[in-house]
Amino acid sequence: MNAAQPARPTGLSSAAQPGPATPAPCAPEDVRRVACVGAGVIGGGWVAHFLARGYDVSAWDPAPDAEEKLRRLVDAAWPALEQLGLAEGASQDRLTVVPTLEEAVSEAQFVQESAPEKLELKRDLLARLDAAAPAGVVIASSTSGYPMTDMQTRAAGAGRLVVGHPFNPPYLIPLVEVAGGELTAPSAVGWASRFYEVAGKSVITMKREVPGFIANRLQEALWREALHMVANGEATVAEIDASITEGPGLRWACMGPMLTFALAGGEGGMAHMLDHFGPSLKAPWTRLEAPELDLELYDAVVRGCDEAAGGRSIADLVAERDRGVINVLRATGRLAGRSTEEAAK
Repeated sequence: MNAAQPARPTGLSSAAQPGPATPAPCAPEDVRRVACVGAGVIGGGWVAHFLARGYDVSAWDPAPDAEEKLRRLVDAAWPALEQLGLAEGASQDRLTVVPTLEEAVSEAQFVQESAPEKLELKRDLLARLDAAAPAGVVIASSTSGYPMTDMQTRAAGAGRLVVGHPFNPPYLIPLVEVAGGELTAPSAVGWASRFYEVAGKSVITMKREVPGFIANRLQEALWREALHMVANGEATVAEIDASITEGPGLRWACMGPMLTFALAGGEGGMAHMLDHFGPSLKAPWTRLEAPELDLELYDAVVRGCDEAAGGRSIADLVAERDRGVINVLRATGRLAGRSTEEAAK
């Protein structure tokens, strides 16, 4: 979900110019080694994705048990990745977990940072990565909410820093949102977008920085409404989830909310839909201001999720989610690199 948005840092002029274009060490199509810094749920998901696409991956995380957890995550993801289709030469053996950040990025041709959502940590870490990575190598942050402008303030080579915002799990959900900051070179944004495409992702290259980006802004609105309904006793966790998986979520799997609403206008399309339903926008249906996350609401949400899980473990739920997403991708002919006919088999 979105990180809390910080105030614009001092010392960075709104008139700051993007960094100069710096020659990348190779074309996006020629990348063979990727560094993943941060190996939690998101970073580990990136590791699994890049391994499945046939890259050599160097990973670093400061946690003492990071390697054990990372290899366990990759093991759990691999069956789903095999169903999606592994690239030639893809292997878990191409993962190297190293003891230092500097070693992780020393030979990298692309760097994916996935540290916790703490602004000071991001600023310091991106500056360290910029100092350690080979010249010209693009460094992308998996941040879920911070604009790159706010994170690149301490990096001497800020021009090569971009946002590469994935969705959980990165090895399964295709979307990645790419954006630069005020000091980012446009060439770095273009290089990163092309690299993600080559690496099998569906890319939105954002024309401007938007706090929370695009998809998280939409997720956040739905999340806030869900919390309000739980807090007010209007719906249970299970009912909220069923309302999406058995309702609009089925449409959203193949068509987004805007075109879906256009179809609600019949032959008149979106114009008729707005004429007919536009007045309801003033109806008090939504409460987008976040509710107070007090202990009562906290307990209700946690308890509701435990009840909805029905005794299934997190590992069970991950496997169930992965099977479901793969089935949707297969049914809609969107398995990367495969034709609709192949995906339907």
